[in-house]
Amino acid sequence: MATIRDVARLANVSMATVSNALNSADRVSEELRARVQAAVDKLGYAPHPAARSLRKRTSGLLGLVVGDITNPFFSDLFAAVEDAAAARGHLVLLCNSSEKVEREEAHLKMLRSQRIDGLILAPTGAVSMNRAALLAQLEVPVVLVDRAMDGLGYDAVVLDNHRAAFEATSHLVAAGHRRIALINGPDVVRTAADRLAGYREALLAAGIAFDPGLVRDAGFQEAPACRAAIDLLRADAAPTAIFATNNLMTLGAIRALADLGLNCPEDVSIVGIDDLPWADSVSPRLTAVAQPVRAIGETALNILLDRVTGSRLGPGTVTVMAPRLIVRRSCGTPSPSASEPAHVA
Repeated sequence: MATIRDVARLANVSMATVSNALNSADRVSEELRARVQAAVDKLGYAPHPAARSLRKRTSGLLGLVVGDITNPFFSDLFAAVEDAAAARGHLVLLCNSSEKVEREEAHLKMLRSQRIDGLILAPTGAVSMNRAALLAQLEVPVVLVDRAMDGLGYDAVVLDNHRAAFEATSHLVAAGHRRIALINGPDVVRTAADRLAGYREALLAAGIAFDPGLVRDAGFQEAPACRAAIDLLRADAAPTAIFATNNLMTLGAIRALADLGLNCPEDVSIVGIDDLPWADSVSPRLTAVAQPVRAIGETALNILLDRVTGSRLGPGTVTVMAPRLIVRRSCGTPSPSASEPAHVA
């Protein structure tokens, strides 16, 4: 493998001249630059990327840590970020935390050794001193995506989760439902906490008492959501509708109905968050709140690179994206025999 010393010898110049020529230094004449380039071409010399990143203090690499790559939302987010990064000459290292804090922290340590230029993070769990320290040690710009975290001061790009849950729950209320179950993620995750708040506000606006017995934490996963839905639907005062706050948990709720021999929407109505291609293909077609996932990914990437280049200064800001309720056929009027809950006095 050719070295910079070999290039200098063939071009009959110093190694410093080779370095200056390859890095487009103004003090190198066109004649010397052409001579160096000819030697590079003849020898097939390629600068070592790690050495170049040390000199330039940039690697062209960006990190992206997501909560669960099996979740289509995060795979679509990765595609959006990678496409936008490639258009601006950067590569993306994808890491999957599997919704585990310790795994996320291990990824942050690894990314530090890769000398990334910036990080996009969909954090797992609540703010911790350890995570804050690991992020600070990266010494690069950080943009939070999908899940904001208070107190860290980073830019964030998120859905208006409160509004998304409010609109989904209000749609079920308008259809006549009073016992509406919520299958959600852990409330230590800001996304889940905001969706719970939107659900509660929609009930309050309709004069319906909040029943904590209708709320389940399924960890944003399909199998726990299926078990939660079965548990809810086997109860004496079963819900007439289920609101699941991500696509995997919506699938779990749909599977629960099939396992119990129930029909949607005749027996139980369902609304989910995330409008994926299958939502318009299942029977009945699923009413869902759509997230602008491509816009979220592109916006996060552009903010990050603006921070990397120094064209964006000042404190971090939160960019909130609007949800869109798409009404299909998975919501119907509850049967007359459905039990009514207590109302707010």
